[in-house]
Amino acid sequence: MLELENVTRRFGNLTAIDSVSTKVESGHIHGLIGPNGSGKSTMMNLISGFLKPTTGSIIFEGTRISGLKPHVVSRAGVVRTFQLIKVYSEATVRENIRMAAIARLSPPWAPAGFLNNQGSKEIEGDVDRVLEIMKLSHIANKTAGILPGGMQRTLSVASAFVAKPKLLLLDEPLAGLNATEKAGLAASIREINKSGITILLVEHDLKTVLSLCSHMTVINFGKKIADGPPSDIVSNNEVIEAYLGSRGGKNA
Repeated sequence: MLELENVTRRFGNLTAIDSVSTKVESGHIHGLIGPNGSGKSTMMNLISGFLKPTTGSIIFEGTRISGLKPHVVSRAGVVRTFQLIKVYSEATVRENIRMAAIARLSPPWAPAGFLNNQGSKEIEGDVDRVLEIMKLSHIANKTAGILPGGMQRTLSVASAFVAKPKLLLLDEPLAGLNATEKAGLAASIREINKSGITILLVEHDLKTVLSLCSHMTVINFGKKIADGPPSDIVSNNEVIEAYLGSRGGKNA
């Protein structure tokens, strides 16, 4: 589904991503991991169109998307969540998800006149389904701004889910969540994947990543150091050394 071919990104003399190649297969949850500052968020920015590769290609479903603007990449079916929570704080949970659904179904994404009664019924059906899968039905009418951070993060993922992407890029969705919230959101991520959506997951909670992902790519200092199933990753000496030798800091 998604293929990265020798992707490099430089910022002046700094090489943030260094000739990385990998494939994300359709229907899978694919983990992208690495120590703080390894280049994971830079990679997500490249895939989603917020940055252009210096060299190399990013191919989605046979079409080159590297260098395209974010809204064009999104319209192709690649939707991203961010480390920073993005919700409309004065709107309800249901309204947040509905607005994301309307954005997907508004022209040019849908034919003119689609947002009539038939279109509205489809939107409400999608919203109800997402509320149920994301376990948000019980707070559907609560104002998003009063929710705890963990629930706002879940809402952010739900808003991306209702856009019906082919590939969902999740950038640290579990950040700031307690153990119960993590377990709940991890279960919802599985359900999103079961619905037919491929997922590329960046996450620091290795225990959860290992339980969710069928394949993982590991980068360190911008270079790919491992690529394979979780069973191979956990026993890879270079991966172990990268994590044991890493220090605190902000993800690049």
